[in-house]
Amino acid sequence: MNLTKEFEQPAGIALDRPLNHPGVGTTAPGTTAWGAIAALTFSIVVLLVAELLPASILTPMAEGLGISQGLAGQTLTVTAIAAIFSSLLLTRVARGIDRRQVILGFMVLMVASNLLVALAPNFTLLLFGRLLLGLALGGLWAIATSVTMRLAPEPMVPRALSVVFGGISVAMVIAAPLGSYFGAMVGWRGVFGATAVLSLLGGIWLYAAMPALPAEREGRGRGILAVAQRPGMKVALLAMMFVFAGQFTFFSYMRPFFEQVTGLGVAAISGVFLLFGVANFIGTVVCPPLLRVRLKATLAAGPALIGLFALILASAGYAPWIAAVMIALWGVVFGSVPVGWSTWIARNLPDDVENAGGLQVAVIQLANAAGAAWGGYLLEAGGATMPLFAAAALMLAAAFVSAVRLRTR
Repeated sequence: MNLTKEFEQPAGIALDRPLNHPGVGTTAPGTTAWGAIAALTFSIVVLLVAELLPASILTPMAEGLGISQGLAGQTLTVTAIAAIFSSLLLTRVARGIDRRQVILGFMVLMVASNLLVALAPNFTLLLFGRLLLGLALGGLWAIATSVTMRLAPEPMVPRALSVVFGGISVAMVIAAPLGSYFGAMVGWRGVFGATAVLSLLGGIWLYAAMPALPAEREGRGRGILAVAQRPGMKVALLAMMFVFAGQFTFFSYMRPFFEQVTGLGVAAISGVFLLFGVANFIGTVVCPPLLRVRLKATLAAGPALIGLFALILASAGYAPWIAAVMIALWGVVFGSVPVGWSTWIARNLPDDVENAGGLQVAVIQLANAAGAAWGGYLLEAGGATMPLFAAAALMLAAAFVSAVRLRTR
């Protein structure tokens, strides 16, 4: 790695050269807005927790609304679809607007979304609430990297990014187990109500800590469509589509599988979600050294292994110990996937942060939406194991594309 030795590398991005483009280090020389960075990280954690909550409380949500589990799973789909449009249109719609005001607007949407879901008397209004969350999700996540890079002077940017990217791992660890556990205690509506309170606290913190961030003039970036035409980008987007669709095809319906096939109760299912989250965190932490020296191999091997785990889980997941081992291995290996693709983007598109980030978020959310929709259909049509077989096929397709067609620097 060629990062200057006195800098710390971001946890979650394995760069092979220094960060150097117009967005870096626009705060006053020698100062780092750690309060704003911490507030942004907290808000991102709450945002991602809210996105993932339905997967852990799918059964009580379905029962409370009088709908099927497959239909309840579409609360993840509509969030992802809204996030696609938000991430793609943000740089155009918010052109010229101070990024502080944009972020605070997204926090208002987060509070409104979670309140509406908690109080929704029917499925239609609940979906509308989840749509609002998707708008906040796509927009905030698309600008998170570029905003963070403006909150620290250049030497401190890697460390600042490591804090923000660490929030992803935290959200993956706590979202599902806490949702399942507290859902059993206070009900699924209570869980979303608590998330609304946390969103409000995040907004207040950002209001107090985030400095003004005037919109920058457009530099070398020429827009989302231009980014998509960059060398190797289309293949990378296809591989991302396959791997994240495969993940959400099963992840959205983990709870029905462990209830119906493995025969676990609520407490044990909470433990399974915690196991997956902790394993995912471990994978995120340990993979950067491997990505630095074997990026393409890791991007190909990861989904190939997950495809194998999915097939074993579908075939022998009725045994609790086998299910636990496969979920733990799945979590560890998948921890390298978001990190790996963030690394690929950073190495190949370092000069167009907002547009590249927006396009990556859009593709991942499109994959999440397609996976959740497809998995819900398979759950209703063929039972709880069918989403696993579909996930395996998508993962193996991602491995093939990455191994055969992907180019990386």
